Amino acid sequence: MNIERTLSIIKPDGVEKNLIGEVYRRFEQAGLRIVASRMLQLSQAQAEAFYAVHRERPFYRDLVNYMISGPVVAQVLEGENAIERHREIMGATDPKKAAKGTIRADLAASIEENVVHGSDGAETARNEIAFFFAQSDICPRLR
Repeated sequence: MNIERTLSIIKPDGVEKNLIGEVYRRFEQAGLRIVASRMLQLSQAQAEAFYAVHRERPFYRDLVNYMISGPVVAQVLEGENAIERHREIMGATDPKKAAKGTIRADLAASIEENVVHGSDGAETARNEIAFFFAQSDICPRLR
């Protein structure tokens, strides 16, 4: 069994639309456990640092501005193959291309306002989790 942890963020549009419970329900129904969670308002410096990997991309400034436009909910998900499973639950970045039944296909308004963020690999997950949570903030593995 490959138990992993991954970072997930409910973006400002998901929080504004009051979708936190629905998004959590989908994670839990898919067998993922929420082992840490917090709501926060990202500062510009935090959003710039978190998305620094995209700094040279044309959408970077718009992404940063969007992510500071309202509160977000960051959570650590744990479960078997959590990274891949979470990405399946989210669906493709563009909701028009996302599979039916995924968060983005069902709940997202656009490629920009697509409700959720998720780590894309094990190293990214470790770095992103550490960005938002101290190890002491994360519950020990649940059985």
